[in-house]
Amino acid sequence: MSEIIIVKPDKCVGCSACIRNCPSPEANISKKLENGRYITMVHSEKCIACGQCVKTCRHGARDFIDDTEECMSAVAKEKLIILASPALKTILPLKWKGVLDWFKEQGCTVIDVSFGADISTWAQLRTIDQGNVGNIISQQCSAVVKYIELYQPKLVQNLSPVHSATNCAAVYVKKYLRRTNPIAVISPCIAFKHEAEETELVDYCVTIQKLMEYFDRNGISIPMDTADDYTYAFDDLQGQLGSVYSRPGGVRDNFWAHNSELNISCSDGARRVFPELDMYAKMPETKHPQVFDVLACEQGCNMGPASGSTQTSFDVITIMRQIETEAKSRQKSTGMMGRGEDRLFKKFDDELHVVDFLRNYKPTMPSPTPNAAQLKPIFEEMGMDPAHCYDCHACGYKSCREMAAAIFRGLNTPDNCIIHAKSILNSKHDQLTKQHLRLTEITADCLDLSEQLKADITQINTNMESIGESTAATSERAEVVKELLENIVIFCSNNPTMDADSVSQLISILETTIGAFSALDENVTNTTESSNIIHDSINNIISLVEKINETLIQTEVPDEE
Repeated sequence: MSEIIIVKPDKCVGCSACIRNCPSPEANISKKLENGRYITMVHSEKCIACGQCVKTCRHGARDFIDDTEECMSAVAKEKLIILASPALKTILPLKWKGVLDWFKEQGCTVIDVSFGADISTWAQLRTIDQGNVGNIISQQCSAVVKYIELYQPKLVQNLSPVHSATNCAAVYVKKYLRRTNPIAVISPCIAFKHEAEETELVDYCVTIQKLMEYFDRNGISIPMDTADDYTYAFDDLQGQLGSVYSRPGGVRDNFWAHNSELNISCSDGARRVFPELDMYAKMPETKHPQVFDVLACEQGCNMGPASGSTQTSFDVITIMRQIETEAKSRQKSTGMMGRGEDRLFKKFDDELHVVDFLRNYKPTMPSPTPNAAQLKPIFEEMGMDPAHCYDCHACGYKSCREMAAAIFRGLNTPDNCIIHAKSILNSKHDQLTKQHLRLTEITADCLDLSEQLKADITQINTNMESIGESTAATSERAEVVKELLENIVIFCSNNPTMDADSVSQLISILETTIGAFSALDENVTNTTESSNIIHDSINNIISLVEKINETLIQTEVPDEE
């Protein structure tokens, strides 16, 4: 399957809005990037391309791919056949004719898909009348068909065997008009690209939104038409009541116009249709309506995901009423007072073959649903009791069990569960609180040790000053002693013989010298004491530093599981 819905990772914020609004249980893959950011990618093989995520994303992270560029490159040289969706009238009420005129000016043939819708109605009613089908689900919505093929394959037998309005128009062009030119369809549907690939009846799928963007980007001006007229000179017949196929109940209204006795139920909008299809699959056939008319979009195709429309639902309803009134005015019957056979259906009976408008489907085997035993370890990893789930929907899924199933299939991770994430955060918070208390105690201890360290350093500074002073004094006294000793030597040299006077003088010199030595000895003793104090203080500092280091090691708190 082609990639149709795309993701712009730089714009995705991992808000899960796409998952929350997606009807396909396996279409999204949430993953964690290296920087810790979560993004949600698309699982193309499981995506039905309904476009709900494109409409929902508020960050511009979701977009879609169509064939507008390729189609516009081929327009001039290949003389394309353009199939125009009836939704063009409601989406571009003032420009739809101008758009079709532009293609005609390029040499294209323009066919009304509403005419294909009339053929589809005829073919389906004929198969019902002939008893060739049981209760049916309408299949004009490509997203519904793809959902059934992927997720409810047992309902394939209930899908209408007749082609959609668009493909009925394509078959008509190929088989009955015998045209071989490439065919392009212009519609507001993203999912039709799936249908085109499966049936191979249409070559280019052009969405209204991308087409108008192309016109703006290339400076192509489309004139406005304010006339309240919904007729147009198509290159073949313009459709009649088939022009209301694009609104909710459009198939029902067409069927009832020819057989009011049919039991028909309707549903539109992704929030209703897909849950009701799941419900339909569980119901016995006896409870099914004869026709279940379904459209994936609210207000049907008229407000499709690729419409780019600014119209309100009230605008759309008003326009559709005018279109219906105009279409009914063109209906003709073969009897008097409009009571006979519909002339268009009579033409179809005479010229067309129902078998030419039948299609096949390609159901796939859905992923097996994990059982309780398989989900148990996942719930444990999420920190949950499966019997008491939270079902908060923050992950985007409808229940914790759906989230667990997505994790089982590799589409999500336990870390993306907000309950799981909160439990981890609470655990980390408790751990950090304990660490904070321990750090507070350790800080107080370090401050006490720091005060002691400060006192020892102050003592060292004081003793260093004392040593400096003592050293200076000792140096001065040493000079005095040196001078006295020199005087003794001189005295002895000058007095080779001693008398009482000379002896008295020598004794005086020696006493002075002894005094000087005593003072010097006292200073040396003081210096030694200061040095011993410094030594002890340094040892104390070393001890304190070791204590601080031991205390700080306590901050390395082991991880708590």
